[in-house]
Amino acid sequence: MTDADVALLGEIHDNPEHHMRQAEAITSLAPTAVVFEMLTPEQAEMLSAGLPDRAEDVAELLEWNASGWPDYTMYHPVFVAANDAAIYGAALPRDQVRAAVSGDITVIFGDGADALGLHQLLEPSEQKAREAMQMSAHCDALPADMLPGMVAAQRLRDAHFSRVTLQALDETGGPVVVITGNGHARKDWGMPVYLAAAAPEVTVRTLGQFEDAPAADAPFDVTLVSSAAERPDPCLAFR
Repeated sequence: MTDADVALLGEIHDNPEHHMRQAEAITSLAPTAVVFEMLTPEQAEMLSAGLPDRAEDVAELLEWNASGWPDYTMYHPVFVAANDAAIYGAALPRDQVRAAVSGDITVIFGDGADALGLHQLLEPSEQKAREAMQMSAHCDALPADMLPGMVAAQRLRDAHFSRVTLQALDETGGPVVVITGNGHARKDWGMPVYLAAAAPEVTVRTLGQFEDAPAADAPFDVTLVSSAAERPDPCLAFR
């Protein structure tokens, strides 16, 4: 991935091994900027003066425990590794994500939606596959009529993450590392699609991290497999 202008480092959010590998990758790649899916721009600005020494102080500064993300200690090695880079927050306001489920994502996104290809409809086969993945990820508990909106919200986030990433590349010169979930890093319908639409000259490389061996044609440049994290059954909440 050392030839990348943009390196997308995917993860399963609650797997500590994935974050250790992301930290190792950041140390190796020495990016000028790191974009975090998990941070708002305001939170990123809080880190502009440098990272507090203790993990608990960072978590308190960012109000991490109220964010809905897994325990901050998993992410702390990533923030430590990124401490010499400019930090960017790519999280969308929750009201915009909710609005995307039932609204026009090009209107919600605003200027630049066409340049990123957000106005284009998905191929029917991709739309169907993505709706099935959303249903499976939500334990088959979603009403079917919500699925198109869930896919639209995912597309909105992919496009927004890409916009912030290109901003970081323009402002710092790169390379830029993005810390994000595997779904946003996949080459066939994640951020690389939108980055290629808006800036085809930018070289993008992607890492997918898994707990089981992925298919041979998994849509990533690099795949890594770790041991599975211990977690409660995520479907209990839906039941």
